[in-house]
Amino acid sequence: MSDETGIQETPAGSPGTPRPEPLRFFGTTWVNHDNGYTPRRSAASLGSLATAVASCLILRFAYEGLQIADTGSFVTLLITVMFALCSALAFRHTWDGFGKRPDPDRQASLRGLLAIGFVGSLLAYFFRSLTEAPGEKLHREEYETALKDHEKRTSRRTGNPSKKRRRT
Repeated sequence: MSDETGIQETPAGSPGTPRPEPLRFFGTTWVNHDNGYTPRRSAASLGSLATAVASCLILRFAYEGLQIADTGSFVTLLITVMFALCSALAFRHTWDGFGKRPDPDRQASLRGLLAIGFVGSLLAYFFRSLTEAPGEKLHREEYETALKDHEKRTSRRTGNPSKKRRRT
């Protein structure tokens, strides 16, 4: 079961503590930085950079195809500017998504822009994975808040309140 923050709790009625939400490629290793967290982060970083470089090569072939087709300088400029702007916007959107949960409606409306600017998203993933698992800070804050809330809900008072002395 998962609430609006994404923190998974044990089934209703059981006294279990909240469980951390797994991250893509990292599972729940981000909680204690164990079970291969560092190699996974290195692999995610290198993988996203390699994919971004390969994507740029593919875009270069597309640009050369426009040159061969002799579509004109206006179309070539339009396509180049479109990919540059979409990549910049995708980078910013992806980077912001690591710090706060994105709005699902806005995410759906930006799906086309993010698909065109995929290089920006890959670069954002690369730069974030140099310091942490992408999304780790957000998930850690939510998990720690859920743990504190759980502790407040389950903490018990000591003693019997009916035996408390009354002040006169």
